[in-house]
Amino acid sequence: MAALLVRHRPGTPFPDRDVLTQDLQAIVAPTAGLTVGRYLIEWLDGRQVAATTRHSYAQHIRLYLGPHLGHLLLRELTCAHIQAMYAAIGAQSNEIAAARNSDDPDIRQSVRGRRPLSAATLHKLHSTLHKALSDAVRKHHLIPHNPAAAVELPDTRRPRARVWRDRDVAEWKRTGRRPSPVMVWTPPLAGAFLDHIETACPTLYPMFLLMLHRGLRRGEACGLLDRDVDLGHLQIVITQTITTVGYQTIVKPVKTPAARRTLPLAGLTAAVLREYVAERAQWARRARAWPDHGLFFVQPTGAAWHPKQLTDRFDQLVRSSGMPPVRLHDLRHCAATYLRHAGGDLKEVQETLGHAAMEFTADSYVSVLPERHIFGATAAADLIPRGKFNSTSASVPTSAAPTTACPRNSSSR
Repeated sequence: MAALLVRHRPGTPFPDRDVLTQDLQAIVAPTAGLTVGRYLIEWLDGRQVAATTRHSYAQHIRLYLGPHLGHLLLRELTCAHIQAMYAAIGAQSNEIAAARNSDDPDIRQSVRGRRPLSAATLHKLHSTLHKALSDAVRKHHLIPHNPAAAVELPDTRRPRARVWRDRDVAEWKRTGRRPSPVMVWTPPLAGAFLDHIETACPTLYPMFLLMLHRGLRRGEACGLLDRDVDLGHLQIVITQTITTVGYQTIVKPVKTPAARRTLPLAGLTAAVLREYVAERAQWARRARAWPDHGLFFVQPTGAAWHPKQLTDRFDQLVRSSGMPPVRLHDLRHCAATYLRHAGGDLKEVQETLGHAAMEFTADSYVSVLPERHIFGATAAADLIPRGKFNSTSASVPTSAAPTTACPRNSSSR
């Protein structure tokens, strides 16, 4: 109370009596002039977190929390203020999405480089705010309760991966739209893409083939160590990853014990990697200086691949191949789908992808090829005896025969 009296000049009103009583009962420190923006900056400065987490927190504060809430006094922040911020962000995201889909090129240009905020990103933003305000309550005793605790957010159901069917491809060629944010190539499409990049980009062909065959994450492929590749015993070990903070790369161990895994290799995969090793040796002999970083996949100069380089180059190759679009991360969905279709159970898929929980694998990463659905439906129908016809002969199209994971033409290695 003495500190409160000292801070207030003669003639200025005291805080509301009920607020003071509540603060005193909660042993809350006097915070009359502390704004949300100032608190968030001080909170971030005092946090000991990983560089990637710090970068994420800083972006959330700079792009969203500061502009929308920074001017408010911390003690006056309410659930309504936070809910209004999310409504404003949602409206802005809808405007960006509408502009990106506009037929007017000038309108599309006006939002170039801007993306709508997804529900998943909105939840990450809320997590940052919730953590900061929880610390304000429990650690610093600046406010009596967390106003973010009662905020309602939209559902964050992960989009299900969908397989590019013929009619989807035709629709995409006509309108440029994809059926889902997460798409999976059929095995023939995947094989055609590999055939294309084998000649169009032989430098990255082995890396993209390994990601498609074994479901490596982008950072895991960039960070794969030479000593962790055993082509004699047809296996690799995933131990580290290369991630980014802004554009700065960081090398670090994989996040969880499940992500540290040993993956067997198919003979075709190993053959391609052996040819890459021989080619890499020629690069090293021609180079004036060869970096000693121990990475398996490198550029012809010996430099490490930047994860953003891989994404940009992959997108270019997909466009030049004429294939319906998938993201680089969708190669993991492809790998999971092919393994499941070839007879692998969910546990094998989970261990291959390096997930800690099987539920995550089943919910997000395993799409089933249409042929598998047809055979499952046929098997179920055949359990019911009928005198007129047998559903196996009547229902299964000839195109539904099982296919290999990545068919190659006869001239391929």
